[in-house]
Amino acid sequence: MRALILAAGRGQRMRPLTDTLPKPLLELAGKPLIVWQIERLARAGVRDLVVNLGWLGPRIAEALGDGARWGVRIRYSPEPEQPWETGGAVATALPLLGGAQGAPFAVLSADIHTDYDYARLAAAQARIAADPRATSAHFVLVDNPPHHPRGDMALDAQGRVRRAGQLLNYGNIAVFHAGLFADRPARQTWKLFPWMYAEVDAGRVSGEHWRGAWFNLGTPEQLAELDRQLRLDGQPERQAPPRG
Repeated sequence: MRALILAAGRGQRMRPLTDTLPKPLLELAGKPLIVWQIERLARAGVRDLVVNLGWLGPRIAEALGDGARWGVRIRYSPEPEQPWETGGAVATALPLLGGAQGAPFAVLSADIHTDYDYARLAAAQARIAADPRATSAHFVLVDNPPHHPRGDMALDAQGRVRRAGQLLNYGNIAVFHAGLFADRPARQTWKLFPWMYAEVDAGRVSGEHWRGAWFNLGTPEQLAELDRQLRLDGQPERQAPPRG
């Protein structure tokens, strides 16, 4: 499976740290945020990676190179310093992800820290590839973090993502059928949501609730606190209490 790591954002809330260093290269327990993601993907057997680049993008490419040191292949999808949002990023990177006729691929953010096992996405990929008319995407949802207590989406009893119910947070981890982006504009700014809600409302998006560690690192204080936890015992606390 191929994966797109979203790494183009400016990281405004992380300023002044991100004034001179792209957010994905900020270090957590001595390792850049994006490297934590690359290593977890490599352990899961996901070795064909695309990284989109925006703010200070050449610094990321210089730091990661071709990915050989982690046993992966990394290619880059450059964007302007004002990036094209998630939707535009995926549509632009689509040729590097196998094209509109290619296999389903994963999309995840560089600036989350999680113990989620990306090997879990293989089942969703197989399900989407087998019948994209029934399932076109798969979302990983997590407990609502303090900065977003209202949540985004829910899961029904059949494991389908819905917009009503006990709302959870979109975990910035997903698998998509490539054909979804076949006719979407590349090299333009557009957001994944609310566009993807059409697939949600049609019942074509499966999901799972990950109850393990998951952190969306938005501020220097959040980064410092998680860094402290990891250096202390290597077992970060959950960002929100478990559900269910």
